[in-house]
Amino acid sequence: MKNQNEFRLTVDSKSVNESFARVVVSAFVTPLDPTLEELADLKTAVSEAVTNSIVHGYKEEFGKIYITGKIVDDTIKIIIRDKGCGIDDVDKAMTPLYTTGEGDRAGLGFTVMESFCDKIIVRSKVGNGTSVTLVKKIEGKAKW
Repeated sequence: MKNQNEFRLTVDSKSVNESFARVVVSAFVTPLDPTLEELADLKTAVSEAVTNSIVHGYKEEFGKIYITGKIVDDTIKIIIRDKGCGIDDVDKAMTPLYTTGEGDRAGLGFTVMESFCDKIIVRSKVGNGTSVTLVKKIEGKAKW
């Protein structure tokens, strides 16, 4: 049998929950004994995905953000999903510097997620929301 663990979390699409999601994922990955760099990378990727749901998915509305995590052996997979407005063109949205946000948005969210994870999968349907899957292998020594 493989060593595995999983969790499910639902939070409101409020900015205060971005840091909460980071803490939950940090605690969840602890048995894999990640390096500080691996932990920081994962936390940053999760922050970007949750922030995208808040800022772009729900815009001026409030909704729910669904976060699931699964560890299988030395790999963690985190899925951040919303039921917001969705992304019209995922490829365009994943282009560096592209943003639909106003003000100080840099348009680097997906680029950051891709640079800190081994794999990122983005699925979206206009009017039905977006799902971002982050996959990262942890090189630490698992404490199962």
